[in-house]
Amino acid sequence: MARIALASDHAALTLKAELATWLHDQGHEVADLGPHDTTSVDYPDYGYKLAQAVSGGEADFGVALCGSGIGISIAVNRVAGCRCALVSEPLSASLAREHNDANVIAMGARLIGAEMAKACLTAFLATPFGGDRHQRRVDKLGNPPA
Repeated sequence: MARIALASDHAALTLKAELATWLHDQGHEVADLGPHDTTSVDYPDYGYKLAQAVSGGEADFGVALCGSGIGISIAVNRVAGCRCALVSEPLSASLAREHNDANVIAMGARLIGAEMAKACLTAFLATPFGGDRHQRRVDKLGNPPA
């Protein structure tokens, strides 16, 4: 089982809580990095907090949630060592792991239901990184050309 950190903004609070419980019930070690109430917050603050937990080795994977998933995924991807993929269905979630070695999955709470989010997480967590030709490409993600 994996150590999984979750973070969201206020728009995704309900989905985050449901996924945290579900992941825990699946046997994963879960860290809910907030927020913990519906007070309006800024998604970059929680995206950075999640990214630091993953890049620092406190979590194996991260789940980033906001209204659309877009903003928080951008924030996570600003932190070295994180590869966050915004997904809305299981095939994208699986390919994010297999081809891109993504270690964070982002989803939009206003765009995806809880059951689809669980299906995405199931595919994401079950798929290993493919390595080989994909490793060369992943290596280039951290080193853009001049």
